[in-house]
Amino acid sequence: MQTHISLFFRMVVVLVLFAGCSKELDEVEAIPVAAPATTDANAGTWRMNVLTSATQVAVAAPAAVTSDAYKAELEAVKTAQGKLTARQRAIVAHWSAGGVLRWNQFLRGLVARFNLPPAPLADGTYPTPDAENPFGNPEFPFANPPYSARAYSYVSVAQYEALKAAWAYKYQYNRPAPYNVDNAVQALMPKSDLPAYPSEDAVLSGVTAEMMKVLFPAAVREITLYAAEQRNAALWAGKAAASDISAGLALGKSVATLVLARAAGDGMRTAIGNSAQWKLLEDNTLARGEIPWRSMEDPPRPPMLPFFGLRQIGSATVGVRLWNMTEAQLVAERPQPPPSTSSDLMNKELNEVKEFAANMTRERLAIVHKWADGVGTYTPPGHWNDLAAEYIAAARMSEVRTARAFALLNMALHDAAVACWEVKYFYFNPRPSQLDPSIKTATGLPNFPSFTSGHSTFSGAAATVLSYLFPGQTTYFNEQASEASMSRLYGAIHYRADCEMGLKHGKRVGEFTVASASTDGAN
Repeated sequence: MQTHISLFFRMVVVLVLFAGCSKELDEVEAIPVAAPATTDANAGTWRMNVLTSATQVAVAAPAAVTSDAYKAELEAVKTAQGKLTARQRAIVAHWSAGGVLRWNQFLRGLVARFNLPPAPLADGTYPTPDAENPFGNPEFPFANPPYSARAYSYVSVAQYEALKAAWAYKYQYNRPAPYNVDNAVQALMPKSDLPAYPSEDAVLSGVTAEMMKVLFPAAVREITLYAAEQRNAALWAGKAAASDISAGLALGKSVATLVLARAAGDGMRTAIGNSAQWKLLEDNTLARGEIPWRSMEDPPRPPMLPFFGLRQIGSATVGVRLWNMTEAQLVAERPQPPPSTSSDLMNKELNEVKEFAANMTRERLAIVHKWADGVGTYTPPGHWNDLAAEYIAAARMSEVRTARAFALLNMALHDAAVACWEVKYFYFNPRPSQLDPSIKTATGLPNFPSFTSGHSTFSGAAATVLSYLFPGQTTYFNEQASEASMSRLYGAIHYRADCEMGLKHGKRVGEFTVASASTDGAN
């Protein structure tokens, strides 16, 4: 399996997609094309996460393949295939690798493009990206790690819900693909016995585009064009007729509406907080006799999404809704406090950070850079999506099972973000370079409290879920998680306690998603 030494280059290649909406498809990161090992015919019975049932959104029965209307659609497919340009064939080849995998690449590129913190204004304040003015300065969103974890999860879950619904109707109506109805229709993608109505490609294009247009509204043009290319590719390849595609598009959009309704009320709107609330976090820390975290930027930047993690403010609970944990479980799993800022143990940990900073090796620096995932990248959750994509592609999963794998991974990463941010702002612990300004970091210093390490928490959760999905690779995933965790100590931006406790916390968070997955009907 390919390692991630060249990961930065591969991430940049993915971004070529946005230069002209797949204008340079041959330069986008390659995915091996292979027919799925199974169609997962029972996927319409798998448990839903947002929808009440796989048939909550109605899909009308299709016309018979013997009808004049359908025969006209077959003729349209054959006519289109007879006129395909080299460019159109390249689009078909691009989507032959799988819709879920391609959209995951696209999403990672969007996150990297929008992972840019706003610059300060002349008066020393920082503007807030505005969803109502996404093309303004700064652009919306600032796709930082918590925001991106939430975005990855909502897109993945919506895709999974929509495909389970599609599978339910596919096997209810059992209308074959055009290339299985008419021998004159060419199969330009790997051939399958999967029923064509509604088209899974159209379902994916509809649900994904609607989700992404809300999460990344300044990229609406690229998103819309990319979605249209996926639908065209399905028709040009002989996989789907026009009515398969129209039914799939409508189903995907309807599912997106239901998932977006959950997102609209999940607590993200209040995750930033206000200056009075930020001051209260500092005051509470001082009241405990500890040194509170402060921004090391000049001018000081407001803390990053301090209310992304669940917490009480007066009589109200704020924070972003979890996928596979309850609020009580979140609190119960909170790690014990870090060493007191006035303790000998903290002084020992601070000296260890200083030692690493002063004695950097080439090997450690390479690890720091490999896992940096800072500004302008697809963030730590995206790094784990990239790593997972290799194994998912090699496993030859059906489209719906591929969606399940990404949904499980990203629900765990989302919950890890909520859990980690709850811990960070509960303890409000200072960074090593705040306590000792002589410490020089080897990577960018994040603008939020130190305990626990976000990289460590994300990595523990991801390794746990991926080990469930690919048990033969458990050792590798755990090694990668440990390396990601230690990279933050090597880079002098975290103490050992941040890394070790974060990794353990992330693994416990990931176990909640694994417990849910074990009873979802897909095994």
